[in-house]
Formats: sequence, structure tokens, C-alpha cells
Amino acid sequence: MPPTLGGLVRTPSLGLRPLTGDEGLERTVGWVAVSELTDPTPYLAGGELLLTTGVRWADSRPDLREYVRRLARRDIAGLGFGVGVALERTPEKLREAAAEFGVVLLEVARRTPFIAIGKEVSRVLAKEEYEGLSRAFTAQRDLTRAALTGAEAVVDRLARDLGARVLLMAADGSPRHTAPAGAALRPQDLAGELERLKTAGPRASVAVTAGGDRVWAQPLATGRRVRGFLAVGTGGPLGPEQRTLVNAAVSLLSLELERDAHGDIARMGEGVLAALLAGALDPAHPGAERLVAVLPPTPVVVAAADGVQGAHPPHGVLVADHEGRTVLLASADTPAAALADLLDGPVGISEPADYTGLAVALAQAERAREAARSRGGGPVRAAELPGGLLGLADTPAGARMAEELLAPLLAERSGAELLASLRAYLAASGRWDAAADALGVHRHTLRYRMRRIRDLLPVDLDDPDVRAELWMALRLHGGRA
Repeated sequence: MPPTLGGLVRTPSLGLRPLTGDEGLERTVGWVAVSELTDPTPYLAGGELLLTTGVRWADSRPDLREYVRRLARRDIAGLGFGVGVALERTPEKLREAAAEFGVVLLEVARRTPFIAIGKEVSRVLAKEEYEGLSRAFTAQRDLTRAALTGAEAVVDRLARDLGARVLLMAADGSPRHTAPAGAALRPQDLAGELERLKTAGPRASVAVTAGGDRVWAQPLATGRRVRGFLAVGTGGPLGPEQRTLVNAAVSLLSLELERDAHGDIARMGEGVLAALLAGALDPAHPGAERLVAVLPPTPVVVAAADGVQGAHPPHGVLVADHEGRTVLLASADTPAAALADLLDGPVGISEPADYTGLAVALAQAERAREAARSRGGGPVRAAELPGGLLGLADTPAGARMAEELLAPLLAERSGAELLASLRAYLAASGRWDAAADALGVHRHTLRYRMRRIRDLLPVDLDDPDVRAELWMALRLHGGRA
């Protein structure tokens, strides 16, 4: 709830006492202004609670009736008079004038600083703004979820959240969907405004009066080409939260209509992607140019996963089934988190590639997918994985071999200490002092642990091949060295 005069009066710490205008206590307070001017109206916007002590009135009291009349014409929320500063009581003529012009007059006790009233109004305003943003965020989230079902679901949700009549129209102005069902909102209500909106730009809007309601209409377009129109009919003006919600619906519907328009091209693109993945189409062949043109422009990334979430990927993203898993193709600048939201299960993403390198990109995505599965976290890009020999070993088979090699150490109660000691020893190239310092233990302690390791691992730690194999195993087991 926004701050009101009644709410301030009901705040015990402020000690405000209404003298006139009890019927106006539910009036909203937009801000608190403090002024000792005999005519503060040039500095007021309307809706303020004006506070004064009358410090200039002690010697030469102004015409208080004219003073209050000007404040009433400025449409202030109320007038607060601070007693005990210049005057011990609120002037009777001020009370009479406030009653005459319907201005709520509050008496402010001497113990109440004006700043305390301002802080309380600011606190309530901030709380109201936060609650408004929270409501808007929740409503936008519900709209976005509705968009997964289709444009009609977005219209239905918008009408329900606004308590309004909503009409979705095609590009030629013909009705596509109305909510609530049977609502009397027709394209004819907008007369010739739709033609003007077609050339006015995607952010243009019009407002007309139809059937006693105010109707707002906006074009639905992702570029210069209008795909349709959205009209909203309400009994009054749209507030900030409502306008935010309408703008969100316009964006979602514009994308949805654009996706419908490109549906056939998208289906063709998915077929071309499937042919490329299966090796049935050579992207370098001159005859393939027009087919490859329906795919996203290079560079692209390939993502591999178990499945896809939602029935329709967004425009510019293609999905195909390939050898029992889902493969997604998107522009290289698509954020990894956005790709993960579209896919189900562990997600691996290749490095940027062109279409001649699609097979390599698919292999990278598969390897990254296995890494994502083993980590149990978010999506993994191939660029994040180690390259070279370590990259080749960083596979499920390599991880199993590492576990088997280190199993005698892992089975010990002090396995963590033994692994850390072996890692430090190998990292220091067998130098006892350097390895002991890195571990923070005495070198005799390290020597004891290494003897234990030699007993558990019947290998020659002085053999370079053995050291290299153990080093790789430690890297694969712990992810670091």
C-alpha cells in the first residue's frame, strides 16, 4: 500500500493529530515538503504533505485563508503544522481555512522532527516500489512460462493479470485470439490506427476510446516488418506495473509470431542439420549453398544433451536427434546458460566452428557433455577442458584407469594425506625440502609417507614413465596439480 495521511496518523511514533478533513485521511502522500514561505506553491507539484512551523507568522501573519486556498488549488495531500516552535497552538484561522477548502490539517507535536515524517513516507514508498517490482517480476515470469504454450496462452494470462480485455490480431488486422472469451473488443474499434502503426515503428502505440473503455494498441514486430497487433482495453489508465506487463507481452508475442512466420524455414533447417550430422550432405559442395543458408550464420557452436525442454526452440536455434541424443546448433555468441535452459540433462558445448568442421565440433560437444555428467554441475564448454594428452585421457575410460591406479592409496584411512604427499613430491620433481615446504610438514614426515606410498604402489617412483602416469592419474582424480 502507498503511504497515506491516515497511515501516518496511525503511526504512534509520529504523534500526528488530525484537526480537519477526517474524510481525506486515506489520501495518498506522494512526498513530504517543508517550507516556511508564505506562498510555497511554485515549488510544489501536487500530492505532497506540506510541513510548516509558521516561523514567519509570529510577527506578520499572512492571510491564512488565501494561503490555504492556494495550497488547495495546487492539490496538496495535506498540511502539517508544527506547534511549539514559533506558535504554541495551531492558529484557529488556519483550521477554519483548511475546513473551508477541504484540506486535511495535521498538528505535529513539538517532539516530532519533520525529518521523521519524511523518513516514514520514504520508507513506505520504497516498500511499495519493491512490492510493485516483485509483483511485476512474478507476472512477467508467468507470462514467459505461458509463452512456452503459445501466443494464445500469453494473451489469456495478460488479460487475467490486468483484469482487462485483450485482443491479438494478425498483420492484416483480423482477430486471432480474444481474452476473456467473448470480450467485446474488435479490430473495428481501432478504425484506421492499425495502418498508421504499420509504418510508425515497433515502439509506437495508439490509444482510442471504444465502448467507454480506453484501448491501447501496439504493433508486434522484431524488426521493421509487423507480424500482428496487440490491443488492451481497460476501464482506466494503465499504471507503471501494468505498462511493464504489457511491454513484456508485446516482446513475447513479437518473438512468437516471428517464430511462427519462420516455422517452415526452421523445420527445413533442422532437416539440413540432421543431414549434415549424418554425413549425407557435404557443406562444401557448390550445390549445398542454398541449403546451408537456412542455418544460423557461422561461427556456430554445437551442444549435446539428453533431450530438449519445451516444444519450440527460439528463432535461430536448431535442434535435431542424432544417434540417440539431442544435438543443438546455435550462434557462437549464445550464452552457455541460455543453451542449458533449452536442453535437458548434462550439456556439452563445442568450440566455435564453421559447417565444414561440424563433425569435430560434435565430438567436442560429446566430450564436454561427458565432463558435465561427471561433474554434476552446469554446462561445460569444450574450451574449458584440458587439451593435449591430458585432454585425451580426460574421458570416462581415463578416469576409471586413474581410479584403479590410485585405488590402494584411496582405500587407506589416510588416503587424502597420501595423495597430497604424492602430488607435492611429483610437483617438486622429487626434491624433499621443496615438497615438504609445500605441504607444511617436516621432511621426515614426508619421507615416512612416501615409504608408505611405495609399499602400497609396487612401482618405481624414480622411473620417468611411472611418474608421468601417476601425475596424469592425480590430475584426472583431483582436477588439479
